[in-house]
Amino acid sequence: MDAGRLVEAVRAGARGMRGELFTVARDPLPRQGALGWLPHVHVALFALCVGLVNGVEYTYAAGPARAFVAVCAVAQAGAVVMALSRPVAAWWLSTAALVVSAESVGATVPEGRVWPWSVAGIALHTLVLLLLSLRARPRVAAAALAITIGSGLLDVALSGRSHNQDVTRGAIAFGTAVVIGASLRISRVARSRLVEQEVLTADERARRTLLEERGRIARELHDVVAHHMSVISIQAQVAPHLVANPSDELRENLVGIRENAVQALTELRRVLGVLRSADPEAEGVRHAPQPTLDRLGELIANVRGAGLEVATTTTGTPRPLSPGVGLSAYRIVQEALSNAMRHAPGAGVRVAIGYQPSALTVRVTNSPPTRTAPPSPGSGHGLLGMRERTAMLGGELATGRTPEGGFEITALLPTDPAVPNHPTEDTR
Repeated sequence: MDAGRLVEAVRAGARGMRGELFTVARDPLPRQGALGWLPHVHVALFALCVGLVNGVEYTYAAGPARAFVAVCAVAQAGAVVMALSRPVAAWWLSTAALVVSAESVGATVPEGRVWPWSVAGIALHTLVLLLLSLRARPRVAAAALAITIGSGLLDVALSGRSHNQDVTRGAIAFGTAVVIGASLRISRVARSRLVEQEVLTADERARRTLLEERGRIARELHDVVAHHMSVISIQAQVAPHLVANPSDELRENLVGIRENAVQALTELRRVLGVLRSADPEAEGVRHAPQPTLDRLGELIANVRGAGLEVATTTTGTPRPLSPGVGLSAYRIVQEALSNAMRHAPGAGVRVAIGYQPSALTVRVTNSPPTRTAPPSPGSGHGLLGMRERTAMLGGELATGRTPEGGFEITALLPTDPAVPNHPTEDTR
């Protein structure tokens, strides 16, 4: 750093210090947790009692000095109360009262009396410095301490008489108050920043988890839509060979269908394909078929092998579902079973699939756990993914505790209207 920048930095620091040291801005002392306003009341009572003692200590003052010290005693007591809301201004008032009191009685103070500060005056000013240090920056509190001690040394230097000086003892009390107040302030600020950081971290974790789940949904939809667009393209290419002497109009329409399908597929891969490159696991499952409810039996068998008791029920007549509905239903059941294994060890789970004319109902209910669940290292945002999938299909999701103490997840996923069938029930 060159000299010019150093000088400018010093000037900026001095301007900042001047702005913080010469201000009457309000900075109220907040409520103290469970104690509420009780500490504020104690401070006011302390100021009243010690202020009376401070006035009594100057009984030897005579003439105009008596009026000066009486006003200063009241000012110092009032400065303590004022420090609860305006600490910097209160400190200036208390410091001025100390200086005026010392100069008023400096020529008449008897031998054996402490000077330039009385014992009660030191106590009051110590409390003012403590209240200042709890709110102001440490550099401001240090400057206030230096000015206070400097004012006492100046009183001693200007006095022509020998006194029982208490500047050293007062400096010890003032310095202790500043150190304690600054330490408590630093600790409070550190705790506040830690809480803020924890909130930001939790929000960022939730946002990242939500984005990851959305990316996963987008990749799965990419696979489903890409499959159907590829089928359309192939069918449009093969169709002319299945018709004897196809007309030119038919060939032209089929070529247009194939070109549109290929173009749509290219755009889809361009927009969503980047999600695969961001996921290191995506390359390994790029060509794997997406699961649907047809593979629900395999999923149930796997979790049963892991020790989870699962009962399944199917109502209505099973029918082919659109790939998006089937995939979302499978993922919701998968996540619900994972949550039951993680958060409800020893519980029994019931999976109910209901086929309705225009909707599919997925209900997963677990009983209360039989033992305490171990701490989970996961981010705990699986329900967000379920809501994303349900909202994507225009469905509804309900989650909550059961009256018995378990947990239930119910998803209603709209499907294409189908011809009503006589319902059947399959319970395994």
